[in-house]
Amino acid sequence: MNFSLLTLSSASLRLLARPLLRIRYGCARMIPLCLLVLASVLLAGCLTTPISQSGGMGSVTVTNSNPNAITAAAQSVFPNYGYTCHSSKFYSISFDKNSNQFANIMWGSYGCPQTLRVKVTIIPIPGTNDYRISPRVYTVSNDGESGFQSKRALIGLWNTEFGSLLKQVAAQACGAGPQ
Repeated sequence: MNFSLLTLSSASLRLLARPLLRIRYGCARMIPLCLLVLASVLLAGCLTTPISQSGGMGSVTVTNSNPNAITAAAQSVFPNYGYTCHSSKFYSISFDKNSNQFANIMWGSYGCPQTLRVKVTIIPIPGTNDYRISPRVYTVSNDGESGFQSKRALIGLWNTEFGSLLKQVAAQACGAGPQ
């Protein structure tokens, strides 16, 4: 047998080893980056929120209740602050209030009065008799005029303004039990 083909000189070994060394050192440069990504994932976790604490800014949990009790409590709390019931469905209820002059200038025009609309959504928490009530705030132009009414959602900070009202609703509806 001729083994001369299998023997390599030191010069040819160096030529073959160069690409391997480049790959090895290239991977070595990637190791700190991979460790950084892995550490950030492990330290941050999934960043998921438990269902009982979800719902966004201004949301409140109502324990041991039902949608009818929550709707009745909302219909008794919101009118105390100048809101009128706009619509009521099984899992949502909305209230309107005429806005002040500043709001008319900020969101509308001089001849177009604005209305603040708060839509309260009732979200069941699975496996419990608890519900999450979550507000959404809109400004409505030309309220009640068919074809001319326009609704614009306001940013999340407006939702937090209704946290105290929703806490009153939760206090009234709490403990009503399932339907």
